[in-house]
Amino acid sequence: MAVAVGLRARERRPAAPSRAVSPGIAAVLGVLEALDRLGAGGLAELSAATGLPKTTLHRACTAMEERGFVERTGDGGYALAPRAVELGTRSACSALVSAFEAEAAALLGRHDETTCLAVLDGTDALFIAKVETSQAVRLVTRVGSRLPAFAAASGRVLLAARAPDAVARLLHGVELVTPVGRRMRPGELDRVLHRARAEGYAENVNETSLGLHCLAVPIVAAGGATVAAMTLCVPSGRIDRRRRVALLADLRVAGLRASATLRAVHKPPDTA
Repeated sequence: MAVAVGLRARERRPAAPSRAVSPGIAAVLGVLEALDRLGAGGLAELSAATGLPKTTLHRACTAMEERGFVERTGDGGYALAPRAVELGTRSACSALVSAFEAEAAALLGRHDETTCLAVLDGTDALFIAKVETSQAVRLVTRVGSRLPAFAAASGRVLLAARAPDAVARLLHGVELVTPVGRRMRPGELDRVLHRARAEGYAENVNETSLGLHCLAVPIVAAGGATVAAMTLCVPSGRIDRRRRVALLADLRVAGLRASATLRAVHKPPDTA
């Protein structure tokens, strides 16, 4: 029987439209974000997801339908149309996921452990891709799940790429209590991030879920910016000191290779 070792997505309240953004733009962006999360939905679902009036959403959906960004579903709702999907495949994020998946597949073939890709979204590590183990006891999560960045190995890698003062500003007022209920000691996160900067990786053991050991390395884009973290998620019963060394060594190589692939895809044109 499979045992779920879990990350659960945290629900996000719809953000109130900024006063600096026109209602029409807010509605278009809100519809895109909501349909990406919901898959499809009518005006009532879109209104609940965005906090915008149905009349505003109807005008936005009509304009988007005319331009091929959304399409009608059989029950009168809306879903993302091929035009929106086409634009998504051209994004840097798409190249990032492709670079990750190639290396994660190789890791899976070698170690058969779940590998995830995460980016920093506010104070959270947001999981945007994964390749899952075939073993019965495994991490159970989904793309779109979130964890507090300070607690997750992936989030620690992403925070470590920032200057200490920037991290302090980002986490100002955030309670440093891990998902398993442990409160971090004063100065503990600073030491964790200092070590991650020095060693080029981060880990957590029993911090995001009891019985789970995670190792993470950065994926670095052109210009040296850390844009994502690649994480191996292993039940504690399947990892010892020797296996940890082997997993980390291969994960480091995978992170470097994914970074090189991403930089090659987005190499700036020659200016000579």
